[in-house]
Amino acid sequence: MRLLALPTLFLAFALILTACGGGTPTATTGAASSSAPASSAPSTSAPASSAPSTSAAPVTSAAPSTSAAPTTSTAPTSGTGASTAPATRTTFAVGTATRPTGSATVGATASAGAGATPNASINITGKQGDASSLNGAGATFPQVLYSKWFAEYNTATGVQVNYQGTGSGAGKNAIRDKTVDFAGSDSPMSDAELQAASAGCGGTILHIPTTLGAIVISYNLPNVSQKLKLDGDVLASIFLEQTKKWNDPKIAALNPGVTLPNEEIITVHRSDSSGTTDNFTSYLTAVSPAWASGPKSGSAVQWPGGIGANGNPGVAQEVKNNPYAIGYVELAFAKQNNLPFADIKNAGGQFVTPNAASVTAAGQAFAPQAPADLRFKLVNAPGAQSYPITAITWILVCPNQTDQPKAIAITRMLWWATHTGQQYNEGLDYAPLPASIVVRAETFINSIMVNGQKAFPGK
Repeated sequence: MRLLALPTLFLAFALILTACGGGTPTATTGAASSSAPASSAPSTSAPASSAPSTSAAPVTSAAPSTSAAPTTSTAPTSGTGASTAPATRTTFAVGTATRPTGSATVGATASAGAGATPNASINITGKQGDASSLNGAGATFPQVLYSKWFAEYNTATGVQVNYQGTGSGAGKNAIRDKTVDFAGSDSPMSDAELQAASAGCGGTILHIPTTLGAIVISYNLPNVSQKLKLDGDVLASIFLEQTKKWNDPKIAALNPGVTLPNEEIITVHRSDSSGTTDNFTSYLTAVSPAWASGPKSGSAVQWPGGIGANGNPGVAQEVKNNPYAIGYVELAFAKQNNLPFADIKNAGGQFVTPNAASVTAAGQAFAPQAPADLRFKLVNAPGAQSYPITAITWILVCPNQTDQPKAIAITRMLWWATHTGQQYNEGLDYAPLPASIVVRAETFINSIMVNGQKAFPGK
């Protein structure tokens, strides 16, 4: 009896183990790779890659913000609506991507890393119930590119996209007030701005990245043919009106062999609320304690002196019209006006020429660390080849639309811009988006809803 009972006990024990999930585990997989990679919005439950060290760069404002950043629930293909949910985050940091706070981690960072591949299977042509036109306004930084894009898009789809370069601040106000279908900005909306716009937009406004670009230091020095070299300390001193002459020893030390004129420096800055100013002053804040304790960073700051001008075109024109002037503009505007621009010393100690390659290097350095809501700055990027005053620019769009033809037109235009449109960036002195950022943009585009249904038709 005892000999028979012992095998019986072993058999019963084995059956219990099997029922509890023992034995060889079976692998589980996510969505098939053939499906659109942007079918769901970023999750905040999955762990992200390690956050960058807080010693990498100073935060631009002292008090961290803890209000909502846009993450959206998985967008259904039909029938039900999608809601937007907040993700707690810090204020923007200089020299690193924005980092979340608390226990939540940036799931999208982990799921759309360096190996992420954009969905190339969707080709936007013709119409799919689109509205015949869209209206946008905002940043002048990408205006050269957008002019090309929207002409090409009109040819491909027949949809007329009207865009006015009014400045990032005006663009944010316009999308908040719903006077445009979308806005352009190269300054991310603050938590307070997002909150103010959320009721009218049906949720937290989405930041869809469109391109990267260089903010260059243009100057007008008659009879000086050599390209200048400048660093952050000297730039801050110039715009603080402390370095007043072109032949100042600080400038001369960076430019041996260059005969600099004994002339007063005329600084030119933006007079409007500007994303270009926000990025430029964020750079100065990161590299200059004097600037960080003085004007600080923002879309509009208290300039110690100089000439104010409206938009990138206005600054470029003032520099061109005033001998011995210096100003900051997007690279394309400097080239359009035949203005020379300086090589800038980066975080790696190298003097770097602003161009598509050095801007791309800066973008690639930060892309894996980008936060879930894609609100971040690229200034003072690490890496020997990175241009230090690089900016990202966005199209701002409401997550919950009410006009179906407009919603279809917006989402199709955004998909085209982040995919087909990227081929035009480099030829116009901008840089294409890193692939992992495009994948994240796909997520946001797929999360846009209209009257409880997914807006993007997928073609």
